[in-house]
Amino acid sequence: MMRLMRRRVPAALAAQCTLLLWMAACPAANAAIDVPASVLQAEQQRAAVIAKATLAAVSVFAPDGKGGGSGVVVTPDGFALTNFHVVAPVGDYMKCGMSDGRIYDAVIVSIDPTGDLAMIKLFGREDFPVAELGDSDQVRVGDWCFALGNPFLLATDLQPSASYGIVSGIHRYQYPSGTILEYTDCIQTDAAINPGNSGGPLFNMRGQLIGINGRCSFEKRGRVNVGVGYSISINQIKRFWGHLQSGRVLDHATLGATIVHDSDGTLRVSNILESSDAYRRGLRYGDELLAFGGRNLGSVNEYKNVLGTYPKGWRVPLTIRRDGDRKELLVRLAGAHRPEELLAGLQPQTPEHEIPEKKPERKPGEEEPAPRPAPSPDSPGEVKVPEALAQYIQPRPGFANRYFNDLHRQRIWKKQVAHGDFSADRGNWTVQGNLEAGGAFSITLGDEASSAIFPTGQVTVTQQQDLGEQLKPEGSGGVLAALHLWRRMLVSGPERFGEVSYLGTLPLRDPASPLDVLVGTFNVTESQFYFSPQSGELAGLEMFPDTNVDPCEITFSDYRPISPGKELPFRMVVRHGDYLFADLRVEKIEFAVAPNGS
Repeated sequence: MMRLMRRRVPAALAAQCTLLLWMAACPAANAAIDVPASVLQAEQQRAAVIAKATLAAVSVFAPDGKGGGSGVVVTPDGFALTNFHVVAPVGDYMKCGMSDGRIYDAVIVSIDPTGDLAMIKLFGREDFPVAELGDSDQVRVGDWCFALGNPFLLATDLQPSASYGIVSGIHRYQYPSGTILEYTDCIQTDAAINPGNSGGPLFNMRGQLIGINGRCSFEKRGRVNVGVGYSISINQIKRFWGHLQSGRVLDHATLGATIVHDSDGTLRVSNILESSDAYRRGLRYGDELLAFGGRNLGSVNEYKNVLGTYPKGWRVPLTIRRDGDRKELLVRLAGAHRPEELLAGLQPQTPEHEIPEKKPERKPGEEEPAPRPAPSPDSPGEVKVPEALAQYIQPRPGFANRYFNDLHRQRIWKKQVAHGDFSADRGNWTVQGNLEAGGAFSITLGDEASSAIFPTGQVTVTQQQDLGEQLKPEGSGGVLAALHLWRRMLVSGPERFGEVSYLGTLPLRDPASPLDVLVGTFNVTESQFYFSPQSGELAGLEMFPDTNVDPCEITFSDYRPISPGKELPFRMVVRHGDYLFADLRVEKIEFAVAPNGS
């Protein structure tokens, strides 16, 4: 009988009883444990790092307080990062709580439906505590890390929850699963990430932001974290930084080619669009892909991971091998989606871990439980935006919030005008000098028409015809038309040039040095104007006469004063595709008085 009763005692209870008996027999076991000073110091340091990081954490709510997620402030004036799937059901206006106990109004800035990212702007102060940005390329498996956020909306006191763990994996890729939502180059962690943590920060143990928490996996019925969470790497976000501030709906990049793992273990091009920049730069069917964006590749997943971290339009170095010879290419990436696909992607997309559970089956005679209120915000129009914030919300087609785009357009032009206000110089401009390869040139730029004399002959362009069809001199891609638009931008400014918006930041030639870009459309021709973020000088211009063709590319340098308060470039390097057309060394720039005397 006694043997039978012992078998019925649960193992856990038996272990507890054994421990109590041992402690009773050994009084020394109740004495204070001597914890090494190094352990206590490490604990104190960890608590201090988490306490400091907590100051920048954000709880994001719909205006009516229903639903929500997390975020993190990244600039002192209140710009914050979160997930697209957090803000999508909320709309243009939201509430944000921080650990200081205050609730702040916030508005949408930009959205990235593919990368599940969004930028929002908090109002109420100009000295928000911010997260220090880290380097996610330095993260290694086994590194300690911690996540902050509002899991299950538990932070009713606005104090974010912290979870602690290690980096379980790096460079993780997750397929779109039927939507445009695609997680690339993610950091995997076992730090607990649960519903409500979405959009919140992942920090290393120096308190540096290394990722934005997004997808995570849960036990199916209990919705309990099973130790697999994913964070969007901060280095991907850095590449999108300018775009995220642009107020636009962002797109990711595609190479315009399909890469497969060949039977011999190599990565090869299995298909390529002849209209792609990659094809024009020399990439061909059957080429072996060795490196992309400076990262060596060993699998298709690694390729997709790197590709997914770039926005549309970025130039990326490729290393390929063909017939035993290595080649280096610099390729401009195209957009991954058609405009209509991006618009369709603006509908709130629910990640797998946010899908509601199936209702448990009711037992016979059991009453149906009362339905809980839906955690989504009121429908648009029922949420009243405070009058003071209405000016900061300007919805336009193709934009998440045009207000912030206009803000950056004005910022860039203000810095440019510091190098010269040419709005009064509406007469003809004469630019003369010599080509570095030999021979002289003379260019006359006007309001309606422009002309030039090069060693190869004389050319003219006129606004009465499509500038995109006036591409002489041969091989230049339309240098005279491009310079005509250069003068028009300097004289007219973004307000009168045509349709002009802030694109974000892109590299012109050096992939490591992105520049501020204004994109303008005039006379059925699109041009991209590249400005130095530091000096504000116009560093380059690309004129695209049509889609899927190489632009005329001009880089400007050697700025010199031409009159008090006005500077212009005395060196202009003109390229078309891989061809260097001319290196123009300017010797003289003169302005004629406009006929009307203005």
